[in-house]
Amino acid sequence: MEKQKRCKGCNNYLTVQPAQPCSFCYKVNKRSEERDQILELINGYANSPSSNNYYNAPYRQPAPTPAYEGGYASPVYVSGYYSPKPQPQPTSYPTTYGGGYYNPPPPPPPPPRSPSIGYGNDGYYNSYNQQPSQVHEQKRAVLCGVTYRGHQKTLPASINNIRTMHQFLMKLGFQNASIRILTEEETDPTRIPTRRNMLMAMEWLTKGCRSGDSLVFYYAGHGSHVTDGEGDEDDGYDEALCPVDYTVSGKILDDEVNSVLVAPLPHGVILHSIIDTCYSGTVLDLPYLCRIDRRGFYKWEEENPSDVSSFTRGGKAICISACDDNQYSADTSAFTGSAIGALTYSFVQAVQSAPKLTYGDLLDNMRKIIRDAQQRQGLNTAFASSASQEPQLSCNKRFEIYSEPFML
Repeated sequence: MEKQKRCKGCNNYLTVQPAQPCSFCYKVNKRSEERDQILELINGYANSPSSNNYYNAPYRQPAPTPAYEGGYASPVYVSGYYSPKPQPQPTSYPTTYGGGYYNPPPPPPPPPRSPSIGYGNDGYYNSYNQQPSQVHEQKRAVLCGVTYRGHQKTLPASINNIRTMHQFLMKLGFQNASIRILTEEETDPTRIPTRRNMLMAMEWLTKGCRSGDSLVFYYAGHGSHVTDGEGDEDDGYDEALCPVDYTVSGKILDDEVNSVLVAPLPHGVILHSIIDTCYSGTVLDLPYLCRIDRRGFYKWEEENPSDVSSFTRGGKAICISACDDNQYSADTSAFTGSAIGALTYSFVQAVQSAPKLTYGDLLDNMRKIIRDAQQRQGLNTAFASSASQEPQLSCNKRFEIYSEPFML
């Protein structure tokens, strides 16, 4: 599978189209005919109505980091941990929204029920029947849930995860027409979470985005490690997402996710990626990973800071992932009685638990919800083990996590 091209003159990642001078050494790199065909396919179909004409594959088969934009002087980061805020963390997690910072409008009424629509038989959520918005929506989201039906390691919780996130985003003001859903239950072939469809959905999410836009990419499915072939990973492995057809079409590497989701973000756009899968700590290949201990002390670790593909065109990319690169994530029925991802449940509950959360509050509360469930239920072997998951925060720029408010 093709990765982001490097300049043959200076070996930096290309930030311009092939056949144009490199931004660093001005060498003109030869255009790749195969890549042009792929880009033409994406640009032609990412925002067009679904069509069976091009779906021929059988089913299952940089700019430097911008200046700090906070309301106070740019912080100077040195080695060591930064102190947490002094306020105690909340100990309860109500399941309804309160007043204050998050004051969402009531959700729209459900569409008419039909046994042939949605995630199977309930007919409520119908992504393929969504009509594309005729105006530019500042809030847009892509939700990918892969269950791997018929596979030995199927993940039935992925559908519940998608339902939970869909409801949650609509309560926060995301319009149904601006949420693109990919699951194996869809009848539109472009909404099956294949490798090609997932990349096209990512392209749709970022294409045409402008200052003030809030974008969300959510993934629930299997994650994987792949031997790093470019030498840009400290641990020697690329992290990867596993589309439903990964055994035939291949996995989606972190380099590719970065190239499609992160690199295009212009100034004033913020992307939140919520990744509920194993080995996901650095799945967006962002340059900074926030390490937080149980006392709330934190520090930013640099991950591939010299890799130009980690930077955007001025936008901000934040990833909230289920676990570290060497940890497993879990689905469990301990929270609701039905299988759901621990990351998905803890994320939604932590946001709903209190208004005016900071990113530090969010991570602390998510981790507490998961630890309490582990102690209370034991959940499953992997989830309750010493290597059990701890949600991670990474970003393309460092910031004060106990000062900056969380907002979608």
